[in-house]
Amino acid sequence: MNIHIRGADYHVAVRGKGRPVLFLHGFTGDHSTWDETLAYLPESMMCIRIDLPGHGKTVMPDDSARFTVEETCKDLCGVLDALSIEQADLVGYSMGGRVALSMACLHPDKVTRLILESASPGLREALARETRRAADEQLAQFIENKGVEAFVEKWEEIPLFQSQKNLPDEIQQQIRAQRIKNRPQGLAQSLRGMGTGKQPSWWERLPKLKTETILFTGEKDKKFCAIAQEMDEQLPNSKKVVIQGSGHAIHVEQPQKFGTMLMEFLLKG
Repeated sequence: MNIHIRGADYHVAVRGKGRPVLFLHGFTGDHSTWDETLAYLPESMMCIRIDLPGHGKTVMPDDSARFTVEETCKDLCGVLDALSIEQADLVGYSMGGRVALSMACLHPDKVTRLILESASPGLREALARETRRAADEQLAQFIENKGVEAFVEKWEEIPLFQSQKNLPDEIQQQIRAQRIKNRPQGLAQSLRGMGTGKQPSWWERLPKLKTETILFTGEKDKKFCAIAQEMDEQLPNSKKVVIQGSGHAIHVEQPQKFGTMLMEFLLKG
């Protein structure tokens, strides 16, 4: 279905009834990222999957200011309101994890629990954010000039995704096919508006965030394991879980482990 929010048409897929869980995908993904995860969750959960701005079938206004994390969080609140949902558990992967954490910081009344997969609170230092924004701008221009397919070939080769090379060829082809369905201008605007360098740093907010949080990372993803460790030390109500044999995209590389542990966490409360 499409939900019209503040001039944007968000593509939203809803399955089941009961306790609501909102799923937020990573950069170059879409709602179908979570298809296999849902196979491990009961119909007694209301699973809401959404195409984030610049991705999938969601259509945004021609306004770059609408692609920021802050504006996206306002839109997500609108989506939940349109579905008559007061609060939801949030599951976010990578970029979607940053959005989920931003929701908990900016709109805590909307978030029951946080499940963050390979996510971060952003970059602490202004110089680091500026450097990252410049790098993301270069990538955005590459997408606009060379197209999505050329970008995906480049994106698949970054160190963060090397562990996915061990997946069966069929799965790798499915991931690639989904990624190249995205529109070049959408991905470019997402990088400019929602990149790690553009979003606020939430590090100082973590000690005050009372939301129950679980931090999933893959054992091969050393960078995000270190980030999760530091987050866990600062969050007052968190649990860190490291999935053996996985890299950054745990729900893709170890779907059974991820889906089973997610189900256990969601069903316990």
